[in-house]
Parts: sequence; C-alpha cells; structure tokens
Amino acid sequence: MAAPYSQQEIRRLIGMFEVYGDFLVGTPFGNGNVNDTFQLTFDQGGVRLHYILQRINSNVFKEPVKVMENVARVTGHILKKIRAAHAETRKRTIRLLNAHDGRPFAIDDRGNCWRAYVFIEHARAYEVLETPEQAFCAAQGFGEFQAQLADLKGRLHETIPDFHNTPKRIAQLEAAIKADPCNRVKEVEREIEFVLSRQDECGRLLELNKSGDIPERITHNDTKANNILIDDLTGEAVCVIDLDTVMPGLSLYDFGDMVRSGTNPAEEDELDLNKVGMRFDMYQGFYEGFVKAAGDILTPAELENLPFSGKLITLEIGTRFLTDYLAGDVYFKTRRPKQNLDRCRTQFKLVESMEAQMNRMKALLQA
Repeated sequence: MAAPYSQQEIRRLIGMFEVYGDFLVGTPFGNGNVNDTFQLTFDQGGVRLHYILQRINSNVFKEPVKVMENVARVTGHILKKIRAAHAETRKRTIRLLNAHDGRPFAIDDRGNCWRAYVFIEHARAYEVLETPEQAFCAAQGFGEFQAQLADLKGRLHETIPDFHNTPKRIAQLEAAIKADPCNRVKEVEREIEFVLSRQDECGRLLELNKSGDIPERITHNDTKANNILIDDLTGEAVCVIDLDTVMPGLSLYDFGDMVRSGTNPAEEDELDLNKVGMRFDMYQGFYEGFVKAAGDILTPAELENLPFSGKLITLEIGTRFLTDYLAGDVYFKTRRPKQNLDRCRTQFKLVESMEAQMNRMKALLQA
C-alpha cells in the first residue's frame, strides 16, 4: 500500500507538522484496507520517539477536512475527561500533531490530506482477540468511548452518509447485480440469495431510531478488535483508535461490529469455512464489558437488540464485500484475486453461526 513513498518523501510529508527532533526512518504500519499509514522514528536528544503519519483516502472520505474536524473534537473532549478523572490514569486518547498553520492536518502538493499523531507506546491492537477477558476489556473500552462522548455538545459531521444503513447497502448490492460490470453475478448466486432472503429484518434498528426508542449517539462505527489498544502491562483497553468513521450513529452499530469482528477466531478472509463461527464465550465477554461501561446510558430497546445487532452488522459487512466484488474490487483493498468474495463468504458463515446461537444470546438479557 505504501510502496510509492520514499524515505525522502516521508521526511518531506512529516515536515508539514510541528515535530521536533531528527527524522530517522518511516516504515509502513498496520494492515488497514483504506488509508496509507507509516510509523516514524525520530531522535529527540538521544531518545527514540515514534509517531504515526497517515494519508486519508479521499476516495473513501470525500471530505477529509470534516473527518479531521470530527477527530479533533472527539479526542479533545476525551482528553479533558481523562485529565479530570485521574492524574495517574493509563487511559489515553489519540494526540494529534498540529501542522505549521495550526490545523490538525495538512494538505500536500497533490491535494492529499495527511495527519500525524503521537504513537502510543506499550499497548497493542489484536487482530484476533484471544480470550473472553480480552473481549470484556475491549468492549468496556468501546463502551467507555460512547459514555465519554454522551455529553459532547453539537452534532458531528456525517462524513459517510448512511454508513450503517443496511437497507441502502442491500440496494447498492442490487444495483451491482443489475450492472454486473465484471460478469461475476453467475458465480455468486447463492451469496446473493443469502442476503435477499434476510432483507426484511434489515431495517429494524432504523425503525426503532425513527420511533425514538433508539437514540442517535456519537459512535465509532468501526469497532473491530484492532481499533482498540490493550495495555501491555495491565491488559486493560486504554485507547480507541482509527477514528475516521466517528460520527452520528447508533450504539448498536458499535456493539454489533465488535461481535462480528471479535467472536470469530478465523481470519476475515478465511478460506476454510469450517474454522468460522461465533464463540459464545467471547460474545458473553463483549456483552458484559459493553453493558458495564455503557449500560447507564442505554435505553431498553438498545439493550434488547444487542444480540440482533451482531447478526445485522455481520450481514451488512458481508453484503458490502459482495457488492465490491461484483463491482470489480474498487473499495476494499485486496492482495489476491477473489479476496472480497472470500471475505463475504466468511461473514455469511458467521451470520449462520449467530442465528444458531440467538436464543443463548438473548438469555443473557435476563441474567
């Protein structure tokens, strides 16, 4: 993803920001599907410090300045909460670096929007959570994130309209089926039927929002396991990261995507579908951690629909992978042919596993 950038170019790009010290090296960092990300090493008075430099993908985020305004508002608000709570807390938030004009982003000579922030040391993100205890901590971290932002005044920018609008995602799939630009529909008829046979229930959360039973909140909207950092020393969730999709949303979007991404022990593009399934003990960890942290702000309808939300978001993400495959792999980055189709099939197998365990999930509501 980052091969076009030489060390000289990285040095020039980070030079747009207020960083003190000597640039040593920049290396590609992480495995995100959207943005280009580098970890930078600086020498400051003989001490090695690290920063993150990231290009916001304007093909995905059409208004990157609004993305950064959201990120700056959210991180500033959380930082105030952290400082007020306890001077010695290990809780952290992303600390943006200002560009030389004072803004928390910079535009390069190609029109690309870049941001830089302090690298959070002694904490890491997990691609796959390994224990129910980790699931509990991650969910508690994301629940705290929602609770911390519950009193943020003013509405954030909706940087990707209808991001988790599942009926509209299905409509996009139907449009891709009709267009079939790559002549791929004939090989995915079973996957298409899987989605369409479940579309009647896909508007449930939106209807509850419309009725007022589920309120709009500030949500992360991409609560994968690797978007929260776990402290190496304490095992606690210490920082929510990847805030590009923070915007108005529903709390159940966040919980649902946690369940989708964190209960399945297999890779997101797993070829052996026998390895794919929802681990109930992991679901229970997510449920208990999220409710402990955010339960006081959740309405009865939000609590009641926690089990359903995992299935809905998993179906939605699988639908997006399928749509992108039909369109020619234009949104999600791929490293091999048919990777988006494999991602789709993994999600749909996970949906089936959730459906089989729905009664057990609902029983936790009564515990």
